[in-house]
Amino acid sequence: MNIKTLNFSKISFFLFHILFFIATISFVLPGSAPAATDVRDSMVKIYCVQNEPDYDNPWQMKGPEAFSGSGAVIAGNRILTNAHVVSDHTFIQVRLHGQAKKHPAKVIAVSHEADVALLTVDDPSFFKGIKPLKLGRLPEIEEEVIVCGFPEGGDTLSTTKGVVSRIESRRYAHSLMELLAGQLDAAINSGNSGGPVMVNNRIVGVVMQTLKESENIGYMVPVPVIEHFLTDIEDGRYDGFPEDGLLIQPLENASLKKMNGLNDDQSGALVVSVIAGSVAKNRIFPGDVLLSIDGHRIADDGTVEFRPRERTSCDFYVKQHQIGEDIVYKVLRYGKEKTVKFSLDKNSRNSRLVPKYRYDVRPSYYVYGGLVFSPLTLNYIMTWGDNWTEDAPFNLVNYFTHGLPAKENEEVVTIIKVLPSDVNTAYDDFTNERIIMANGKTIINLRHLIAIVESSTEDPFVVFVTEKGHKIALDRKKAERDQVAILATYQILYGRSPDLKTAVSNNNAKSNELAKASSTQVN
Repeated sequence: MNIKTLNFSKISFFLFHILFFIATISFVLPGSAPAATDVRDSMVKIYCVQNEPDYDNPWQMKGPEAFSGSGAVIAGNRILTNAHVVSDHTFIQVRLHGQAKKHPAKVIAVSHEADVALLTVDDPSFFKGIKPLKLGRLPEIEEEVIVCGFPEGGDTLSTTKGVVSRIESRRYAHSLMELLAGQLDAAINSGNSGGPVMVNNRIVGVVMQTLKESENIGYMVPVPVIEHFLTDIEDGRYDGFPEDGLLIQPLENASLKKMNGLNDDQSGALVVSVIAGSVAKNRIFPGDVLLSIDGHRIADDGTVEFRPRERTSCDFYVKQHQIGEDIVYKVLRYGKEKTVKFSLDKNSRNSRLVPKYRYDVRPSYYVYGGLVFSPLTLNYIMTWGDNWTEDAPFNLVNYFTHGLPAKENEEVVTIIKVLPSDVNTAYDDFTNERIIMANGKTIINLRHLIAIVESSTEDPFVVFVTEKGHKIALDRKKAERDQVAILATYQILYGRSPDLKTAVSNNNAKSNELAKASSTQVN
C-alpha cells in the first residue's frame, strides 16, 4: 500500500534498508527480553483491491487497483492496520509471516480520521497458535523503536531500527485532521503502511506516512490515538473524534493580551469565532479568552503541556475525549473568570463548510437539464491533481481552506459539469460556480435545491443564481422532457445518487415523475 505523504499525494518512495533477524527459537527485538513466542508470527501482509469513486464523474468509479500493506494481530482475532490500506476496498486478503496461504479478510472497524482500521478473518484456523500483540505506552523522545512490515523490494518481513525524534499534533495526510503523531527516523517505504512500531515487543504505534523529499522522516499513529479508537468502538459503533467548533488566536503579543484583560499571571488564547451549529455555540463567545481545558493551562501560544516539558496544540485535550463526554473550559469573559461545561455530542463533528477527504462513500450528485450539481468536497477539489492547491479553481480551494458554515447542514452546492444539450446551451462556462439561489430561494444544501426545483412545478422556468450573480434559466417542460435522453446520451444510469432518492419534498404528480425519471436505470 502506498505510504501517505504530508503533501497529500499518495506515493512517496524512499530507499528501504532491509534487515533480517535470524533466530532458531525466538525473535528478539533489540533492547528487549527474549520472547516466549516469536512476535514475527503475529505480523500480517495485507493485499487489497481498491476502487475509488470518480468525483469528476460521480456516477461512476475509477476502476480497481491492487495495493499491499502491513498489519499485526491484536486481541480478539483482530488485525490492526492503517485505514488507507483498506479504504474504498472491494476485496482483501491477508497472509501471516512465514506462511504461503492467503485468507479472505474483512474490515470490522475503521477510523479514517485517525488512519487506523481493524480486520478479521472468518476462518478460525488463521489465528490458531498466534499470540496477539499488546499495546505499550507512548514512547519517550529518543527512545529506540523497531518498525516491522512488508515494504516494496521483497515479499518477506522486514524490520528497521530508529528512534522517536518528536511527538506532537500533526496533520494526518489521510484525513487532514490534526492528531497526536510520533516522528521516526527509521526507514519507511511503500508497503510499510499499517505495520507496527515496537518497543519491548509491544505496539507503541502504527506506521502511517512519510515526509516527502526528506530523508528518513516518517510518522506513526501513536498509542493514545489507537486506544481512543479501540475504546470508541467497544459499543460496536464508531463515533470519531470531537471538535469544539472554536477558532482561536494566540495571545503572544503583549498589547493584544493586555487589551483582552489578562494579567501577568494569566495566559490563554482568544476566541475569534464559533462555528454555526457547533457544540460551543451560545456557550462560548467571540472575545472570550480560553484559559484552560479540563484543568490544563493554555499558554499564550495556544499550546498545552501533555507531558513534562512537551507541548502541543490545546486541541489535543479536545481530541482526548469521546463523543458524548463532557468538557470543561475556564474562560475570561469581560475580565471575569468563568467555568463553562458542555457535552461533546454528535454536533461536535459538523464544524466544516467543506468536508475533508471522504472514503468508503459515494459522492452525491443531481442531474437536471444536463447540469450536474454536487456538494463541494475535498475529493472533487483534488481531481485537479497533486498540485490542487494551485491548479484547482481559487474559489473552490478558498471554500475548503477558509469557508465556515453560516447555517447548520450548509453545503457549497456547485455545478461540477455541464452535459451539453439544447436545453443548457451557453451555460458551460458556469462550471465550478457555487449555486446560492434556486427559483428565488436561498439554498442550504443539495437536498434543499432538489426540493425547491421539484416542488415549484407551476413555474415555467427553473432559475439558478450563482455566487457571481450569473443567472441560469432552464425551460422546465423541456428539461423534464429531455431528462431520460440526456442521461442515455452520456451513459449515466441514474440522474441522482442513491442517497438522494428521497429528496422530493411533496407528492404531486409532476415532481414524482421527474424523480422517477432521474432515479430509474437507463438501459
